[in-house]
Amino acid sequence: MSKATHLPRRSFLKGLGASMALPMLDAMTPSRALAAATRPPVRSAFIFVPNGVHLDNWTPKTTGANFDLPSILEPLTPVKNDLLVLSGLTHDKGRANDDGPGDHARNAGVFLTGAQPLKSQGSEIRAGISVDQVAARQVGSETKFTSLELAAEGGRSSGKCDSGYSCAYSNNISWRDAATPMTAETDPRLVFERLFGNQLPKEMTESQARRQRYRKSILDFVLEDANRLNAKVGGDDKQKLDEYLTAVRDIEQRIERAENGVDSKKISPRLRPAGIPKGYDEHIRLLGDMMALAFQTDATRVASFMFARAGSNRTYRPIGVSEGHHSLSHHQNDAGKLAKISAINRFHTQQLAYILQKLKSIREGDGTLLDNCMIVYGSGISDGNKHNNENLPVLVAGKGGGSILTGRHMRCPSETPMANLFLSMLDRMGAQVDRFGDSAGRLRGLEG
Repeated sequence: MSKATHLPRRSFLKGLGASMALPMLDAMTPSRALAAATRPPVRSAFIFVPNGVHLDNWTPKTTGANFDLPSILEPLTPVKNDLLVLSGLTHDKGRANDDGPGDHARNAGVFLTGAQPLKSQGSEIRAGISVDQVAARQVGSETKFTSLELAAEGGRSSGKCDSGYSCAYSNNISWRDAATPMTAETDPRLVFERLFGNQLPKEMTESQARRQRYRKSILDFVLEDANRLNAKVGGDDKQKLDEYLTAVRDIEQRIERAENGVDSKKISPRLRPAGIPKGYDEHIRLLGDMMALAFQTDATRVASFMFARAGSNRTYRPIGVSEGHHSLSHHQNDAGKLAKISAINRFHTQQLAYILQKLKSIREGDGTLLDNCMIVYGSGISDGNKHNNENLPVLVAGKGGGSILTGRHMRCPSETPMANLFLSMLDRMGAQVDRFGDSAGRLRGLEG
């Protein structure tokens, strides 16, 4: 490819109210030697599920590479070789430690911070900076957004939600600093406009109004730039560009379908936002697809995603579970309740499997986007009935740019701080720190 067609890595398709970052194209690394020397960046995402899991149906029976996926993890079979299932990690600061009840709020507050959340009778909140924000501080200047915070279930961030703990703990896992939670976005429309808008309020408002009035796509506003770029690049890049624009349009259409299913005259702040699909699974997948696009275009390298808030009592009627999740989690070893908890846990890993397969389907360098990710998935408590914080259900998906040996079940020594994993991940993100939370060192064995 000639130098005339070389594109800077920070290339965008622009139009009224729109600024769409491009995925990595061959034209951005014009020589094979440079392409080989240029490693894709490592991205990290942290996915939280509430109320623990049924550990008997989560934990593989054997360690190492020759392990079978139990029923809860079975939906992850297509990406089994991209998984590192971790047993034995602990969040000691999620325990009461003389603070009394409030395990659900604590387990969300500690999940990415490794710090004991403050239980206050007033409005004061304090946890600790979360691992995603430590990374964002050091690598966020290289991307359009320092980080992306997502959630598929909303909730208030003020008042008390769990035995005297602020709702800020139950509804957030990402913390900019000890006293400032990073509020997660639940509405896919707002996430879409943030990712693909040019951040000029007047232009973005006009662009969205025109799209709604004339039933246009955001792609219509960048079409001239897209056609100009398409004429310059080679065949592989043309295909990558087409796949990318098709993915953006697919997401836009899914958001539009959700909005068209809501009577705008009936929308109020207390009702479901117009861009949120009725189906919970589609809501998670839509947000997951946008997270994948944000990683693909290097719009951000850091994300957090709460599938549901801590202590969530939502029902799962589409899979035959009419009781609330939190209520069922107090199962007292009742076989029927445990079966329903396992079904909910499996539903969540089905959504994770969708997201991971999306990342794996995107080509990047000599591998896939998932190869250059570290996706942490888990809960801040182990068993919802015991509310215990040792032997947490945790897995890491993706090879971290080749620095993690996946396709294994790894058992860590008892009481290993989960913050040890986070320290090791920060190293791989190029955001090294000496300590994090209640860490006691790096987590050994990630390389195999």
